[in-house]
Amino acid sequence: MSRLRGTIAAVCALLLTACVAQPVREALPPIAGTPETHQAQREAMLADKAQWSLQGRVALSNGRDGGSGRIDWRQDGTHYDVALSAPVTRQSWRLSGDEAGAQLEGLEGGTRIGPDAAELLREATRWEIPVAALSSWARGLRADPRHGPATVHYAADGRLGRIEQAGWVIDYNGWQADATGIELPNRLNASKGEAKVRLIVDRWEAAP
Repeated sequence: MSRLRGTIAAVCALLLTACVAQPVREALPPIAGTPETHQAQREAMLADKAQWSLQGRVALSNGRDGGSGRIDWRQDGTHYDVALSAPVTRQSWRLSGDEAGAQLEGLEGGTRIGPDAAELLREATRWEIPVAALSSWARGLRADPRHGPATVHYAADGRLGRIEQAGWVIDYNGWQADATGIELPNRLNASKGEAKVRLIVDRWEAAP
């Protein structure tokens, strides 16, 4: 197990080379109407988008180790396929699954399988990543109530600024409109104690 974790730490250190500067996007103008109505409209539009994907960069930290790299997340209903990679070193791992279970590939010792994605990642890598809830938080949505009640805060421009749920605090620092006009986050920071996940989205895609 210690050897496996050492491999993951090495991969994450190498993934730092994958984070390159991207052009700063122009901020969206303040919303029209009330923040609550604006958010409700976003939630209604996204409820019909069960298939989506994002490409970007992610940084992870657990208080002792940290690393970052490219991320490719594809979602189809409850099924997810998340790939993290370092293009220069060609090292990567992939997490896929659904509500029935998850598998983690690309680790020394072979594929790991378990009933819960977050627990699987925690045991194999020490990373605290709330996969099921993050699929909602990444799009600026409250996660399923089974994760606990959510508290929502709005920023000065009227858009979602923070979600507090399941012990996590998710701060939204940037927004963009996709090809259909739906506003989606392009920068967010999620934290729970020493566990931190920073996501920068370069591209959103949704099935028609």
